[in-house]
Formats: sequence, C-alpha cells, structure tokens
Amino acid sequence: MSGAKKFVVGLTGGIGSGKSAAADEFARLGATVVDTDVIAHQLTEAGGAAVPQIERLFGAEFVRDGAMDRQRMRQRVFSDPGSKKTLEGLLHPLIREESQRRIGAATGPYVVHVVPLLVESPDYRRRVDRVLVVDVPEDLQLARVRARSRLAEDEVRAIIRSQASREARRAAADDIIDNAGALEALRNQVAALHQKYLQFAKP
Repeated sequence: MSGAKKFVVGLTGGIGSGKSAAADEFARLGATVVDTDVIAHQLTEAGGAAVPQIERLFGAEFVRDGAMDRQRMRQRVFSDPGSKKTLEGLLHPLIREESQRRIGAATGPYVVHVVPLLVESPDYRRRVDRVLVVDVPEDLQLARVRARSRLAEDEVRAIIRSQASREARRAAADDIIDNAGALEALRNQVAALHQKYLQFAKP
C-alpha cells in the first residue's frame, strides 16, 4: 500500500470548531491523521527545526527556553502583516514537506490531513481528494475558544476575522460536519463519513 497514492481528506474549520475532536475520532476508527498544527508545533518547540531560523529572522527575544515564544510571536504577527508573511514564508514550506512525507508513509486506509487554513490556500486543495469542513456558528466558536484559552474576546474575534468566512468554507466543502451539538453527534457523523471514505479509498 505504501507505494500507492493515498486517498486524502482535507479537514478544515475555523478556530474552535472542533477539528481536533473530529480528527481524533477518525484516528480512533483507523484513519491516518496528518495535522499541520501538530507539525508546526513540533517545528517551533525546543529543538525544533525552525527555531534557529526564527531567532535569525526575528531576534533572540522571540525564542524562550529553546522554543519560539508563541505569545510574543502571536502579538507580533497580528500587529504586523510583514512579520506574518515572513513567519509563513519560513514555516509553510517546512510544514508542507513534512506533511507530504507523513502522507507518503501513512498506513491507514486513507489520510485525514488537518489544515486549518485549507480554504485560504488554493494550492493545498490540489493535494486533497475531498474537503471536509467542521462547521459551527461564530458565537459558539467564540465561546469555545474563550473557554479553553486566556484570550480576550477581541483577540478571538480578530483570529476569526483573519480566517476564511463560514460561508466560504461551506461553499468549498465536499462534506460538512455540524459540530454545534454534543460529542456523540460528532462521533455519529464521523462514523458515517468513515464508511464513505473507506469506499472512496478502495483501489
């Protein structure tokens, strides 16, 4: 199987929509999950491949205990579009390369490729066979993000505004998970999609 082309589902959704919960459920059912956020975290943690370049590009004050200082960097990129572009220019090729390596090494019947900004990145869409959107109303996004983080409401709203609109994501979707309800409802929807993707992934 390792030499065959993998069937790849691009999983996306706004901040706080429940992408991780959906991905965890797909993994539990046997799919291989390749998450760009996880890869980005590994690249920028202590000893991560991107840390020396971050220090070179942004200065030593953006590295703390050998890892990228996430809070400082978040404030910088939200206030300065040029810095955002510089950071993305560094991280995106590294993330893409590692994603492709992990997809190529996948052992599951299909791959769930978690890409938060999938709809914002047209070239990513050529790399996936289906686009799956985890969808929730914006007020629920806001409540969930604030419940799990210490971010202020205006910070969360700024993040939501910086992402594709809910309408744009829904328009791009081949499949949609409605995650406005309980975890059990999410699991049921993932289970149904899993059966569908197993059929699509058959050689």
